[in-house]
Amino acid sequence: MFHEIPKSVLERMHVLEQIDAQDRASGKVRLERLRQVPPETGRFIALWAAASPSGSIIEIGTSAGYSTLWLALACRATGRTLTTYEILAPKARLARETFEQAEVLDVVNLVESDFLQHSVEIGDVGFCFLDAEKEVYEACYEQVVPKLVTGGILIADNALSHQEDLQPMLDRALADPRVDAMIVPIGKGELVCRKR
Repeated sequence: MFHEIPKSVLERMHVLEQIDAQDRASGKVRLERLRQVPPETGRFIALWAAASPSGSIIEIGTSAGYSTLWLALACRATGRTLTTYEILAPKARLARETFEQAEVLDVVNLVESDFLQHSVEIGDVGFCFLDAEKEVYEACYEQVVPKLVTGGILIADNALSHQEDLQPMLDRALADPRVDAMIVPIGKGELVCRKR
């Protein structure tokens, strides 16, 4: 999966990595920054997505589509598709540009809307990556977990970098009898939950 990343995907990843680094260095306003995952987290979520059981693959919080590209690699490797949700119009525009330039529109469906308004429509979920505004994590978690198939995976970003903000949701997940959960110290910290 990672040995043969298409040139179009690698080129767009590189562009987004440069924009993200510039955003962070310049002190750009938080909501305007890309705030994307680092490459090691991208590989991590792609591996989990590729190994996840049957069911839909969803991403909550697209930004400019960097993590989506990693998930698209997993979808290509497994013959699946991904639906990704982005609420901010400027980021959705960047994401569309990303998916066109990276040539992944065949496996990626971008929904420019609030995931919580669409959560009843998602059906059975095999894999979910959650990387949205931290105040909606708990609500998203509670919408996704009941829809995970047995063995389904939910990964939430920023479990260590935003631990104070996410502590109630993290405590809920780590004690939730519906899932086996742990925090993995990769990137900004990933909460990994597997449906029992």
